[in-house]
Amino acid sequence: MSKLSSLATTVLLCFGLASAYSAQAYPGVQKKAEGEVQSSVDQINILPKPFPIEAVPFNDVNGNKVDFSQYRGQVVMINMWATWCPPCVRELPALDRFADKFDSKEFAVLPVSIDQHGKEQVQPFLQELGMPNFVTYYDKTQQLGQVFPLDTIPATFILNRQGELIAFVRTFVDWDDDKAVELINGFIQQEASNKPQTQSAE
Repeated sequence: MSKLSSLATTVLLCFGLASAYSAQAYPGVQKKAEGEVQSSVDQINILPKPFPIEAVPFNDVNGNKVDFSQYRGQVVMINMWATWCPPCVRELPALDRFADKFDSKEFAVLPVSIDQHGKEQVQPFLQELGMPNFVTYYDKTQQLGQVFPLDTIPATFILNRQGELIAFVRTFVDWDDDKAVELINGFIQQEASNKPQTQSAE
């Protein structure tokens, strides 16, 4: 099995290893002290190092193929959701607001529906939800399952500017939480500092 095709297994293993080796676990997976109130953002798992993934295609609302290579140079957040998933639907309004808190040149939010009937099912649903302008992408055949585990949704995967996985969470997150903004800004700043510096001519 290639490294790229084993991402789903790697992500699942992270959950199991986190509990067994909490002393060495990477940030975001340590068990919180009893009685401590947790932010849902604290459930986001940050990988110890970036994990390369394949640029598997999905579709925009017009049926055009899209893949992550088109977003190189930006930090990208992919949110997998479906109309039949109540926690997913609960995330959508905050997710819609979340993207507006950042420079679109630095950060992109890509909601991806896995509804079986695609936009014919999703667009009327968004209309009824009062979110007719919500931009979502589609993966009704779950092609992204080649690189992301899709057995649990909502699931969110964060990629660095090179298109590598750097963090993920497989549960509901309150994206209106200020800690979510801090987390993404941290990724953006970290990625910016990793850019090669161009020396000016003397």
